[in-house]
Amino acid sequence: MQKIVLVALAMVAVALAAPQQQQPPQHEVYILKQDSDVNPEGYNFDFETSDGTARQETGTLKDFGDNHKAIEVNGSYKYVGTDGLVYTVTFTADEHGFQPQEHVEHPGAQQ
Repeated sequence: MQKIVLVALAMVAVALAAPQQQQPPQHEVYILKQDSDVNPEGYNFDFETSDGTARQETGTLKDFGDNHKAIEVNGSYKYVGTDGLVYTVTFTADEHGFQPQEHVEHPGAQQ
């Protein structure tokens, strides 16, 4: 009986020691462009990377009266999905909330 248990434990150990499925190596992503500016009236920034990801955003201080100020934000971001499609989201965030609009670009399709 001890031999059966020992053999079973050895088989479990061998199974657990088997090589795990390896992930394909990830390529490095480089920043191609990056700018930013912050001032008392608001801010803006943008960046673009070598994998097609990009983001830009502008925030502007708005005065709504009665000592109530808030930042209105407009911007966009885009990325290439695992399906090869380019996804772009443009957005506004203001007194009406966050308002995104999505666009999917099919590579090779005429715009």
